Amino acid sequence: MKEGWEAVIGMEIHAQLATDSKIFCSCAVETGGEPNSNTCPVCLGLPGALPVLNKQVIELGAKAALALGLEVQETSVFSRKNYFYPDLPKGYQISQYDKPFSANGHLTILTAERDEHGRAEEWKPMTIHIQRMHLEEDAGKNVHEGLPDTDKYSYIDLNRAGTPLGEIVTSPDFRTSWQAYDYVNYVRRALQWVGASDADMEKGNLRCEANVSVRRVGETAFRNKVELKNLNSVRFMQKAIEYEIERQIEAHEKGEPVNQESRLWDEKNNRTRFMRSKEDAHDYRYFPEPDLQPLRVTREFVDKVKALMPEMPDTMRDRFIEVYGVTFADASQLVSDKDLAAYFETTSRITANPKMSANWILGELTRELNNSGKAITESLLTAEDLAELLITISSGSINNSQGKEVLIEMFATGKPAPEVIKEKGFEQVSDIGAIEKIIEDVMAANEANVAAYRGGNEKLFGFFVGQVMRASQGKANPKVVNELLKNKL
Repeated sequence: MKEGWEAVIGMEIHAQLATDSKIFCSCAVETGGEPNSNTCPVCLGLPGALPVLNKQVIELGAKAALALGLEVQETSVFSRKNYFYPDLPKGYQISQYDKPFSANGHLTILTAERDEHGRAEEWKPMTIHIQRMHLEEDAGKNVHEGLPDTDKYSYIDLNRAGTPLGEIVTSPDFRTSWQAYDYVNYVRRALQWVGASDADMEKGNLRCEANVSVRRVGETAFRNKVELKNLNSVRFMQKAIEYEIERQIEAHEKGEPVNQESRLWDEKNNRTRFMRSKEDAHDYRYFPEPDLQPLRVTREFVDKVKALMPEMPDTMRDRFIEVYGVTFADASQLVSDKDLAAYFETTSRITANPKMSANWILGELTRELNNSGKAITESLLTAEDLAELLITISSGSINNSQGKEVLIEMFATGKPAPEVIKEKGFEQVSDIGAIEKIIEDVMAANEANVAAYRGGNEKLFGFFVGQVMRASQGKANPKVVNELLKNKL
């Protein structure tokens, strides 16, 4: 960012709640399918059809709110947000305005700036104020097809209309694109962790928007902001914010106006482009939804949801550091995924060696997962089987290099460690008599080196170890070899 300027960024995240049915009707929440096949009079907005609030929306909304440090409000009110889009069948959206479902959240995340290769620099804590998370219904989807210079057609698919959303709105607390990037990733993980949302941006069940403005360092007033819409990946969002910051600074320095508007990210040309003028709240003519009573949530209900909440990632990270003695960096990686954290705990309990377990999970196992494009839940190599392999390595029965080969085969086939070790001929010889015979043969073949070692050239010890291991075809137990060699020499 150019010296003397700072960015002011607020974030809005629309998270689709992981319910079985839509927010105000019994139509299933599902992706794909024939266009307009998953609809009913309620989500089509037909006259006389009345909305009925889905209780599961309230349960998952409460989980999401608590995971993000928000206070669930005792009373919230649904409102009609009036505007016209082709994919909004009623001509208004049922949302919440001045009395949202939850509010006043504070969230502390770790964030870092990145170098030109995207590598994180020093991680620092940052506290974000989340103003609100309100509940609302989603609109349908406009589908456009046709190439330039040909006939173009637009269609409307209302299968998505009525799916439940939690809209999470922050204060303008962010000053860099990477802070916004780390925040969205944190929210995604938190929602997935408690089961409130699948939060998969590729499938469209989490969408984010950034409100971006710039001002001179030292200014306190806000300048006109631009809303970046339809950002379908966190990396594109970061790039769009970065571009928009530079565009606005350049415009201000040239004395050109920066209009309040919505813009889209043009991935092909790596720039933002105009979408439409940005509306203010009064443009939507909000008024209470007459067909829905105010929503009242009791303290007993909230306490019940709290009791069912899992241990949160930050708490788990601190526990891993204290109980298992792993580093902050390793603990942070392990809790980046709930299933990975469970895999680590299972492995550590069996091996009684958490540091070794963490190293192999974050190293060799993660490499295989990345290469195969699999999630930890899809791995044929179970935590129990990995633990057995690590115990085998710790005992000295096979070495680290052999262990890595065995892990690759176990990951690919699901075979247990003993079977793979046997197939590869990696069983180590620990029989003292057999190893003594090999050592004696090596010493007899290298009498001059034996004399030199006994004369004080202790560096030759590594030579003898290598000769014994070579003579045993790598099968001799290194620990036994070292002990017997010292005695024999």
